[in-house]
Amino acid sequence: PSLPAVPAGSLVPRRGRVPRMERVLVPDADAFRAFQRRCQDGSWQRDCGGLAVCLEPPLPGCAVHQLKCRIDIPDVAAGTVYDVLHDGEYRRQWDTNVIACHDIARVAANANVGYYAWRCPKPLKNRDVVTLRAWQVEDGCHTIISFSVKHPKYPPRKDLVRAVALLMGYLVCPTGPSSCRLTYLAQVDPKGSLPKWVVNKVSQYLVPQMLKRLHKACVQYPAWKQQHGLTVKPWLYPEQNELPELALSALALQHAASLQDIDESGLAEAKDESGEHSGVEN
Repeated sequence: PSLPAVPAGSLVPRRGRVPRMERVLVPDADAFRAFQRRCQDGSWQRDCGGLAVCLEPPLPGCAVHQLKCRIDIPDVAAGTVYDVLHDGEYRRQWDTNVIACHDIARVAANANVGYYAWRCPKPLKNRDVVTLRAWQVEDGCHTIISFSVKHPKYPPRKDLVRAVALLMGYLVCPTGPSSCRLTYLAQVDPKGSLPKWVVNKVSQYLVPQMLKRLHKACVQYPAWKQQHGLTVKPWLYPEQNELPELALSALALQHAASLQDIDESGLAEAKDESGEHSGVEN
């Protein structure tokens, strides 16, 4: 079936914030290309662990940093990494920060609406998001784009802070038959005033550590998948998608201004009982 299209470049412009459009549209080919450019642009800082990080300060008119992190994976094919990023059942095995994670409905052959809640570094409040998630495989590269939406049956919860994903996603490109480069991009409004240590910790430690865990999970995925629906991959085979259908008209874009801010700027970093810090990832 034909997919609803988003105007060329309007969802993910190369610079500036995502425009305030109330109507929810599934990203089209131009939006995917624009996202790929954003993943590849920027000034990257490489560490000794084979990762590179790019933290871009907020642009005029936008109060949200854009964080990008990439990792070269020498021993896993791009298609396997792509499968791991999609497999919600497996994510609950390797994502140590997940509180809840599930798909809600499908809105197109290549797009679902889903819910994700995660643990934040103590003593911050935990966060959640409702996002439209769209995907595309073209010229060997695998792309996933997500952004926040309002779903009538998933209002903000009292025990969590509803964050706003202006733009999130992954770009997985092969570097060989059994190797690839994975880039993660996140421009997320956590809703509230956060202490500086949170921004530093997320960019310098938490997201890089998440990608390292993801790499390990990718190595282990083929063996796990053998025992958990080997041929079930609805992200590759839309006819396997058993989620209920949902009209795009039932959704609206989630704007940060409509959600309550909380002030956590004065909170000091804390350790959990095991001595490790809780994480942030989405």
